[in-house]
Amino acid sequence: MTLRTDGGGEAGDQQAVLLVAGLADLAVSTLGSALGTVRGLLRRSDTVQLVEEAQRDLVARGRLALDRYAATPPAHLEVLARHVRERRARDDG
Repeated sequence: MTLRTDGGGEAGDQQAVLLVAGLADLAVSTLGSALGTVRGLLRRSDTVQLVEEAQRDLVARGRLALDRYAATPPAHLEVLARHVRERRARDDG
């Protein structure tokens, strides 16, 4: 199975991280029911569509998991640079 990405480079890396985080969150929270779900998926004829839907769900779960556990404040220097840009824009305009 290959995973499709809409973009390359950094966007693809971000999607990969989100997929891994989603998989980890899914495994921790619902390992027992996930095994039963996998057994049911193997018996279905529309497996490709289900895998694509599962991939979308895992990306969403990964995004939520990272937002919940890995929320980091913005970099201090980045915040200062934004303030400087805003101040310069106000002073010039």
